[in-house]
Amino acid sequence: MQNTEEIWRFVEAKAQDAIGLSDRVWGMPELCYAEVRSCAEHTAMLEAHGFRVTKNVAGIPTAVMGEAGEGGPVIAILGEYDALPGLSQEAGVAEHRPMPGDGSGHGCGHNLLGAASLLAASAVKDWLAANGVKARVRYYGCPAEEGGAAKGFMVRAGAFDDVDMAICWHPAAFSGVNEAVSLANTRIDFSFTGRSSHAAAAPHLGRSALDAVELMNVGVNYMREHMPSDARIHYAYLDAGGIAPNVVQGTAKVRYLIRARDLVELNGLVARVRKIADGAALMTETAVTTKVVSAVSNLLANTPLEEAMHDNLLRLGPPQFDDEDRAFAREIQKTLTDDDIAAAFRRHGLKVERDKALCDIVVPLDAQGSGGVGSTDVGDVSWAVPTVQARGTTYAIGTPGHSWQLTAQGKSGIAHKGLVHVAKVMAGTAVDAIVKPDLLAAAKADHEARTAATPYVCPLPPDVNPPIRMSAD
Repeated sequence: MQNTEEIWRFVEAKAQDAIGLSDRVWGMPELCYAEVRSCAEHTAMLEAHGFRVTKNVAGIPTAVMGEAGEGGPVIAILGEYDALPGLSQEAGVAEHRPMPGDGSGHGCGHNLLGAASLLAASAVKDWLAANGVKARVRYYGCPAEEGGAAKGFMVRAGAFDDVDMAICWHPAAFSGVNEAVSLANTRIDFSFTGRSSHAAAAPHLGRSALDAVELMNVGVNYMREHMPSDARIHYAYLDAGGIAPNVVQGTAKVRYLIRARDLVELNGLVARVRKIADGAALMTETAVTTKVVSAVSNLLANTPLEEAMHDNLLRLGPPQFDDEDRAFAREIQKTLTDDDIAAAFRRHGLKVERDKALCDIVVPLDAQGSGGVGSTDVGDVSWAVPTVQARGTTYAIGTPGHSWQLTAQGKSGIAHKGLVHVAKVMAGTAVDAIVKPDLLAAAKADHEARTAATPYVCPLPPDVNPPIRMSAD
């Protein structure tokens, strides 16, 4: 990899700072809206690098924004740093070896995500100053991507109102431009209230809230046959009513996660699930109340920005891994199935190569992946401003998302090299948009055309606030 462009040299100059940040955040995994120390680490680095820092963005204690530069267009670079429960794992070993502690771990690579984005923003800041260019770059430290919809709340609060474009990325098995496909979703808590009674002596006097939840689940499961094939519905019990089988459960609560291709389809599914909940309450003579916890929009593409990012990837080339990286990747692959590895290639629209452990290509821009699709609150940013997202290689091909194997690779040479590589891609894309006014104009025109028929409407109800205590409840 040749640092032939000035902006890449600015990335290299602060690469070790970013790697250190990533490793520290990996070592302090914090869940949705509880990323206090992780946010503090990002804030400290923003201050150390000379950014103008705004804390408590959108009223969220673990959201931060750093700005640098004056005048001109505003380029936002988005970072994340939340972890996941149940994915604790020792770094650098290819066997399941959980760490002591609360069981959380960075099984989606968000320790890398935030650090690389901050590195890209710092490089653009230094490039602006060195060249006397009028523009502003902002790093947005965004919490709670894993189910908390923080970016949606930030968009709703106006945090991106004066932004001209946004750039972000996500750890992956291959390097390329992210295909702008994701599912809109919402999380809704259904709370049933019945009447407790002695389950043997007076069961006829009780009205079971647990029965209501189970009937709701049965109804939703029957509905699966009659909904779009790429929609998804999941649920988890938050309160099963207690642990005593000789008591008719008077309360029970279930959280539903409903996903669909877009907001219109999502709203239709939500209405059907609500009817099923009402029916379950009617059948059991219980009462049901609902509370929306979070909601996100589907991703909106932007062709000019995707082409510009792909051009940066082609100029830079794929990440350059060494023999030690490839050996560790092969050890990780020994813990995976053939289906895991094949699915990774197909997800990126690539021919399956079972003897390949690490990415050595740039995924073609027109590659069309197949397989499951997830959700992200980047979707709401993409409806608010022109947005482009990269995929950066940081782990072995076949590594499942949200897995201990991904956590195990979070401090590896693979992860560190991938972090720096994708920071160069993002920084280069930002500079292109600054120095090429036609590119930014084309991106805005593309965005306006995509939203003309269906303007953005935030999927979060106006009375729903960020669930700051989401991980504590």
